[in-house]
Amino acid sequence: MDDGASPADLIPVRRALISVSDKTGVVEFARFLAGRGVEIFSTGGTARMLGEHNIAVTEVSAYTGFPEIMDGRVKTLHPKIHAGLLGRRELDAAAMSEHGIEPIDLLAVNLYPFERTVSKAGVTREEAVEQIDVGGPAMMRAGAKNHDRVAVVADPADYTAVMQALRSANGTTRALRSRLAVKAFRRTAAYDAAIAAWLAGVPDVAEAGDGDDWPPSLTLNLKCVQALLYGENPHQRAAFYVEDGVVSGGFAGAGQLQGKPLSYNNIADVGVAYECVRGFKTPACVIVKHANPCGVACAASPHEAYRRALESDSMSAFGGIIAFNRALDAPTAREIVGRQFVEAIIVPEVLPGALDALREKEALRVLACGEAGAGSDSGRRYVSAFGGVLVQDGDVGGVGADVLEVRTRRRPGDDEVEALLFAWRVVKFVKSNAIVFARGLKDGAVTVGVGGGQTSRGDSVQIAARKSRESKLGGEIGAGRPLVMASDAFFPFRDGLDVAAGAGVAAVIQPGGSIHDDEVIAAADEHGLAMVFTGVRHFRH
Repeated sequence: MDDGASPADLIPVRRALISVSDKTGVVEFARFLAGRGVEIFSTGGTARMLGEHNIAVTEVSAYTGFPEIMDGRVKTLHPKIHAGLLGRRELDAAAMSEHGIEPIDLLAVNLYPFERTVSKAGVTREEAVEQIDVGGPAMMRAGAKNHDRVAVVADPADYTAVMQALRSANGTTRALRSRLAVKAFRRTAAYDAAIAAWLAGVPDVAEAGDGDDWPPSLTLNLKCVQALLYGENPHQRAAFYVEDGVVSGGFAGAGQLQGKPLSYNNIADVGVAYECVRGFKTPACVIVKHANPCGVACAASPHEAYRRALESDSMSAFGGIIAFNRALDAPTAREIVGRQFVEAIIVPEVLPGALDALREKEALRVLACGEAGAGSDSGRRYVSAFGGVLVQDGDVGGVGADVLEVRTRRRPGDDEVEALLFAWRVVKFVKSNAIVFARGLKDGAVTVGVGGGQTSRGDSVQIAARKSRESKLGGEIGAGRPLVMASDAFFPFRDGLDVAAGAGVAAVIQPGGSIHDDEVIAAADEHGLAMVFTGVRHFRH
């Protein structure tokens, strides 16, 4: 390993302290060190594991002369450990010699799995508290502070780099130690933030305030999972970070099976598609373009759901993102490859044969995310603004038929209610002002016109109506099935209802709450429409 270091930068490793919770690779690492004549100190379970593999190790308690006590709560909190990590060889040699303190050149330590523990369902407060590491962070910070002399390995993934340095340079370089120190301080900061966030949420510890539960400060633990080619535009740099803990299951932990690296815009679109499709219980397909759903369908099978989603607006679907809430099979994959240009596909699972079909399009990005409902995150949403960050809860949940308030003389039929609820699930993923035209079918439902992102709600209705007239599914496949409309917010005037009625809409779902509700209801009654209020708004800026 060549860090451009001069010999003065090199610190030979004569003594190492290894105390790890995550024991991945530790035996191989310790064996390598022992093979180079490094004296190894260790604690508890780590020491026992190394001893079982015939690696010479000195228990920390034997070195300090003080036993591990309180079920291991106190074992490394001793001057001989911390002075060995903090000692400046050129300044503190006399004090270290006087007190029998040996310098520690390398520290391999990782922390109790607090974050993993509190993420488990049903974990008790006592179980969580026991996983708050004290000695580990203290050693990590001490060694990282003294990184001019000590290499701190806080991540098993860095064992290889340290071994390479020792092989090639017979010591750790200042550049390597500095990088490891940065990583160690980031780890302790993230660890403390996770503990504080959890403890602030414990009912009898929740921070007192002025009546709301927002903490006075917010520390986010975000990990960079991908450096991106560029941002929204080629002149903008970009990277993708995820909250710690959102690394298995769900969109942020999806594994890419093939294709080009995801772009900034791909990730934004895949996120919308994934969030939307996971809200359906029956087989569903969502096609997203420019962060807006342009085709959404439920059907008896994913294959039929895809056909309907595509045919609802095939022009907008060109170059889009496709999401399924069921596994992708070979026939569906072949049809996708043969029918449209797609940027990315995200599915819970790719079945045998499907990936072979998708390989015909080598650039096509294919992501497998596990079960559609398995993703876990904080539920919070963050948006930068004016040098700060806006934070809000996610727009989760939905409404059922039992909470719909009928505000017109005509009540919607059962088939209309099902179609209205389908459109309502979709509309919250469309940019405001959002309008969705949809039809219920005998085995599902499909969007036939989407309008959004306009400064006038009336314009959005006009766009959705035009899309519906142009849609392959706007007419014959829905024969005998009513056309319905969903609006993410109330109608400020009756003009939107007039346009909808002219486009063949039979039933409307909207939040209500306008000072002109009576005018809008009267317009619906004039046209013989059924209209229901949800009392819930779904703005998406």
